[in-house]
Amino acid sequence: MKKQSPPKLGTDFIKIIEAKHHDPFAVLGRHPHNDSVKITLYLPYAESVSFADTKIPIPRVPGTDFFEYIAKKNELPGHYKLAWVDKDGGKHTNYDPYDFGVQLSDFDRHLFGEGRHWHVYTKMGAHLHTSDKIEGVVFTVWAPNAQRVSVIGDFNRWDGRCNPMRSLGSSGIWEIFIPGLNVGALYKFEILNRHSQELLVKTDPYGQQFEFRPKTSSIVVKENSYSWKDQQWMERRHQFDWLHEPMSIYEVHLGSWQRDNLGNFLNYRDLATHLVDYVKELGFTHIELLPITEHPLDASWGYQTIGYFAPTSRHGSPDDFRFFVDACHQNGIGVILDWVPAHFPKDNFALARFDGSALYEHEDPRKGEHRDWGTLIYNYGRNEVKNFLLSSAIFWLNEFHLDGLRVDAVASMLYLDYSREAHDWIPNMYGGNENLEAIDFFRELNTITHEQHPGAVMMAEESTAWPQVTRPTWAGGLGFSMKWN
Repeated sequence: MKKQSPPKLGTDFIKIIEAKHHDPFAVLGRHPHNDSVKITLYLPYAESVSFADTKIPIPRVPGTDFFEYIAKKNELPGHYKLAWVDKDGGKHTNYDPYDFGVQLSDFDRHLFGEGRHWHVYTKMGAHLHTSDKIEGVVFTVWAPNAQRVSVIGDFNRWDGRCNPMRSLGSSGIWEIFIPGLNVGALYKFEILNRHSQELLVKTDPYGQQFEFRPKTSSIVVKENSYSWKDQQWMERRHQFDWLHEPMSIYEVHLGSWQRDNLGNFLNYRDLATHLVDYVKELGFTHIELLPITEHPLDASWGYQTIGYFAPTSRHGSPDDFRFFVDACHQNGIGVILDWVPAHFPKDNFALARFDGSALYEHEDPRKGEHRDWGTLIYNYGRNEVKNFLLSSAIFWLNEFHLDGLRVDAVASMLYLDYSREAHDWIPNMYGGNENLEAIDFFRELNTITHEQHPGAVMMAEESTAWPQVTRPTWAGGLGFSMKWN
């Protein structure tokens, strides 16, 4: 018997198979076909597929993992549901992700591109979402130098062929809505660089929860529904006159302040009892937390942050941390977070060369690398990077009711020649050593946070002779509330 030759596939199909297609939505899903409609599916693990409601089978394209069905124009519902059986016998039903339109609005994209979307954390990352009355999770990520981006997770065997995302053009943003997903799903982004063809697997820059280290996956969280009981504190804070009222701040690293009998980290809820009682008895007015933003290395004390929107899972969930802050406020204690916008670590699963290019950092190490710390420096002149950091600051003040931020390593951001040899830095446009982009960033940061959260304090860890650190921005200052040195 003569052996059949493999089917001759078009370029689009080959690119989908190789996970190199820049626009998978142009191929997959529902599309006009002469006077009919064609449904095209790519399911690498499926043995058979049918429409869940009608049980009508969807034929396989011979010799491939594509399935195609030609339907009459009005044959299918608003969104069709699929049923398929895997080659290993597993059974599934779900709506086709490639049958849904763009979820992120033009206005959101415009604001993000301008660097002025203060609440972009509600759009980027992973969020529970309802589209056309169908529930699921929408994933959104910024990766402008990618040829292809996929969301991978425990729901698709961590296989980048299964859920390639939609490119939103010049915004550099990619998105996909996956029906049926819920809280607790583990995920990352698989990114193919369009120039080098380098394949990267990255955690979500906007992820709001991560696995306990050394695992690094991002976790889909529930939307904030915590019932706060600190209304009196928050109302009083609006009139807080920090210039004329005493402040006594207890600085603490939660990971080493106290452990349980087995040496394990305490949960935020346990700390809400033990630490609050301790601080209250000593008469402190505020607690300053060394960074509890997610970080991979315990020894860094949190100063090498990867999760700018996630309380570290060492001590529990985001709601556990809300409980901690709430308890502090109910006991008359403010909470200040040590926040690190000066640099980030080089871990290959996180922000470093995120889409295969110097995206969040500078390409030139004379501007983009801290030699002493072995970390990378943010590109404050790039709107989307600046927006990432500004949105992080607003996130902590808004979502967790924090009473201020202690901004770490301000001096390292202000000076282009900070801790550098004479040959190892690039002067600004006027020939000086001032980082003009960082100066603009600080002024914008302090203007926005003070406007949106009156009574919250912004403290600069700055120990040089830089002038007007705490003068208002309208008077030429940086606009910080206080200087911490």
